[in-house]
Amino acid sequence: MGVSDEYVNKAKAELGDLADAGVVMSGNAFSPVLLVKGEPEEAGVKLLAGPDGDALRAALGALGYAPEEWAALSVRDTEGFPLVPGTLRLAIATLDPATVIALDAPAASAICEAFADELVELESLEAATLAPGYVVRLLGMRVLALGGFEQSLADAKAKQVMWARLKQVPPLGEPY
Repeated sequence: MGVSDEYVNKAKAELGDLADAGVVMSGNAFSPVLLVKGEPEEAGVKLLAGPDGDALRAALGALGYAPEEWAALSVRDTEGFPLVPGTLRLAIATLDPATVIALDAPAASAICEAFADELVELESLEAATLAPGYVVRLLGMRVLALGGFEQSLADAKAKQVMWARLKQVPPLGEPY
């Protein structure tokens, strides 16, 4: 078994452990963007399979991300209960994104709880509370809270606000 096979097997095991713990994920686990959703999906609907997911994928494409460069994570488990902060933190660490986008207030709140020790050290209240529209550097990741993406789809002005916020996190390119 080569090094790459060992890496893939390790990732499969870690993702399998998260799935066994009830963590709801979709998309590409090896992507630079993690979309975190706090509001529950309708029963039986896959995470970000609706209009919000379509709009997010289109926005990421317009920013220059490839179609496969996203993963999604719910802050609720398969039973609909909130993930405990340690499990959410482990899920984010396992997926290891360069950019985390909290799509709504419950997602931002859950991320704040999971990373409270690090956020309290930040320079401003807006950064420490993941206020919508602020890009925060957290443990090597860019974190952006959008503040109600799904609800914004019904309002042209709110969609413009979301687009302006998303434009703050374009693809990073090569790390050199």
